[in-house]
Amino acid sequence: MNRGFPSRGETVRIQIAHNEILGRILERKRRSDGSPLEVDLKTVLKEILTWANEFVPSESGTILLDDPLLKRRGSGSGRLYFVACFGRASEKLMETSMPVDVGIAGWTYRSGKPYISEDVRHDGVFYPAIDRMTKFESKSIICAPIKIHDVTIGVIELINRIGRVNFDSRDLKLLRIFAGYTSVLIQSSLDAKRFADLSKRDDLTGLYNDRYFYERLTDLTRRAVEDDRALSLLFLDLDGFKAVNDSYGHLTGSRVLREIGRLLMDALAGVDAVSARYGGDEFVVILPGRDGGGAALLAERVRSRIESYTFRVEQLPPGGKTVEVKGAVTCSVGLASLKTNVVPGPNIQAVIEALIRQADMAMYEAKRAGKNRVAASRALVCPL
Repeated sequence: MNRGFPSRGETVRIQIAHNEILGRILERKRRSDGSPLEVDLKTVLKEILTWANEFVPSESGTILLDDPLLKRRGSGSGRLYFVACFGRASEKLMETSMPVDVGIAGWTYRSGKPYISEDVRHDGVFYPAIDRMTKFESKSIICAPIKIHDVTIGVIELINRIGRVNFDSRDLKLLRIFAGYTSVLIQSSLDAKRFADLSKRDDLTGLYNDRYFYERLTDLTRRAVEDDRALSLLFLDLDGFKAVNDSYGHLTGSRVLREIGRLLMDALAGVDAVSARYGGDEFVVILPGRDGGGAALLAERVRSRIESYTFRVEQLPPGGKTVEVKGAVTCSVGLASLKTNVVPGPNIQAVIEALIRQADMAMYEAKRAGKNRVAASRALVCPL
């Protein structure tokens, strides 16, 4: 059997054909404002498999991706998940997984190298458990790694060549091209998500911005009203920030705000919460599913974390001595809760405005009472 590589001219034709395919896929998904692509990843991965099958006819094909969370944790028991499939056994494979340390897919994933098996019956790397589960008979397999920045994140494989007995090196070369395009589309999807997330964030603190805060508050309040669930809102205003800003300059003030954002995220890590910078030195936190009591405990956690934190500030002029300041910046926190302070009603916008107003008024009550404390609204309002 001829297992030679395609000629240079043939390779060029293959590349051009595939570039046209990729161009059509990308152009259809491209946003009009030129921002990163937003793609329905599973749909596009299935399309890539379909095109791969057009060029290398096969009975079955799959794309498997790893779990990035397990990879970050350094888990030794990682798994590859079937995210796109075609063929007789595809329905049984979707949403299932296999260990990363077995089979041809696992070998390709771990080594980062392509693999070709002309006869799996005599291949010790082959993992027969998938065939037993799907009642499918694999005979020959080609597999190529999917990489982003030289890090393998998954594999693409084709099973049982149609039209000839086995796959050859030419088929494998084609599959590697499709693996490269898969990487491009996955990276585009990641970039789009990152771009979308950045548009929701405050540049200085890394918290959500006020526009996204209102979007989430509207959505979460509507759900809480419809499902008769609790929801609380915290309104934070920094104490002593103006004095630090005036004494040490705006650059130091910006550093303090950045640290406040980090402290807020750390204090609420693992909590279902939406934290945002409301403006200036004011911050807000939405706590879905939390009544007044639960929200007060979290508010006190945030207040205490900020009070006990030691800020490092640089004295004027720029380049002056760095000093540590503890307790110079604290926060006053106002708290308002759905049901306890605001009666749920069909006018969601009115409910939202009432929640913000009650939390804001409670924050000013904390200021009047001496600052650096949590105050809960004692009112009960019924928005029209």
